[in-house]
Amino acid sequence: MRKILIVLTLILATQGVSAQLFSKEKIKNIENFDKKRVSWGFYLGLNNYDYQFNYEQDKKDILVETNMGFSVGLISNLRLHEHFDLRFEPGLFITTRTLLYDPSYFNGIDFTNADLMREVKSTYVHFPLLLKVSTKRLNNFKPFIIGGFSMALNLSSNQENPDDNAAGQFRTKKNVLFYELGVGVDFYNQWFKFTPSIRGVFALNDELVRDEDPNSPWTSNITTLKTRGIFLNFTFQ
Repeated sequence: MRKILIVLTLILATQGVSAQLFSKEKIKNIENFDKKRVSWGFYLGLNNYDYQFNYEQDKKDILVETNMGFSVGLISNLRLHEHFDLRFEPGLFITTRTLLYDPSYFNGIDFTNADLMREVKSTYVHFPLLLKVSTKRLNNFKPFIIGGFSMALNLSSNQENPDDNAAGQFRTKKNVLFYELGVGVDFYNQWFKFTPSIRGVFALNDELVRDEDPNSPWTSNITTLKTRGIFLNFTFQ
């Protein structure tokens, strides 16, 4: 009986969602919201950052253990056209990655288990300038794609730290440039607009600060180190 009730609830919920999204006649909530020249909001989200490596020699890949991070930021939206908006979304993004080295990187060098792992903490102050391209509004929702460029200031980069991996410090550059691409859906309720979206971000510049030793097992085989990540944002306007 319990299973039947669950199935019936799911069917009714599905029918309710279908009626909300696809019925031809639907009262539009906050109908004139998108006609504002300028609007404001904020977002909360989750992030997952990774690294992309290019190597000098064909050795085993450096593995990256990723962790779910937290994001928070503000939104300013400038309406350019019915289907085009320019958005500035400064935010704070906190994440941690762990690099795992294969012992082959230390051939002929004494090492400990601690040398095979480097924890990289990153706190990005993110400054994206994005173009949002939306479809025509359908009842109380409106899909869109979004993309653009951003600059981030990594407050945890250790770029100026005189200690390198020989002292256990993996260093990255403070300034990072990205391009971003994503999709989302605006949902309009009676009081505000709620927008879930997912976005990929990809660094354009090499972020690695190399060790003083040109033969360092941690950095000598890395040609470029670039951040890439996925954002899941929940926006309120």
